[in-house]
Amino acid sequence: GHDYMSYVDADWRGVPVRVCRTGYTGERGYELLPPWDAAGDLFGALLDAGATPCGLGARDTLRTEMGYPLHGQDLSAQITPVQARLGWAVGWKKPQFWGREALLAEKESGPARLLWGLESLDRGIPRPHMTVRAAGLQSGDGLAQESAAVGEVTSGTFSPTRRVGIGLALLRAGIGEGDEVEVDVRGRVSRMRVVRPPFVTASTR
Repeated sequence: GHDYMSYVDADWRGVPVRVCRTGYTGERGYELLPPWDAAGDLFGALLDAGATPCGLGARDTLRTEMGYPLHGQDLSAQITPVQARLGWAVGWKKPQFWGREALLAEKESGPARLLWGLESLDRGIPRPHMTVRAAGLQSGDGLAQESAAVGEVTSGTFSPTRRVGIGLALLRAGIGEGDEVEVDVRGRVSRMRVVRPPFVTASTR
């Protein structure tokens, strides 16, 4: 019954193993950190005990369902914690840190873009780097116009829990919850609704 972000040191067959709750899936899960040379044996013992292995793709889908930003995609040297809604993780009271003045100014003025969730209204699946456009501004052949761009998808996947395409996108200020947007999914227009993550809660899992 340990709290999120806590850890304990345990012993497994004489090997020290750190057990953590720092996971990035939204599940009530645990991470086991053995010494490198014991990792194979511990993994084998978990399989013998009935565990089902899965890969990083599964973790990526789960963290996207929770709306957790991933560094390098939804947060980067170009995407600030203010834009990614991670201001809670910034030590604002510290007298100095890299980028402090720029972040304080952005926080004060309001960011020019914000990370939002996207939920597909059709069969489209958003993927990173796809262009997001304002709804209804398209030519007659169904191909979106370049001029209406309001942002870009940073993470996207098919939600196995919700059975719908979901994503995170950096959208310009003024676009908000409940708005309908269009995403260029390989040259075709897909309609999506702007939502506030998480896409999945404990009750929907």
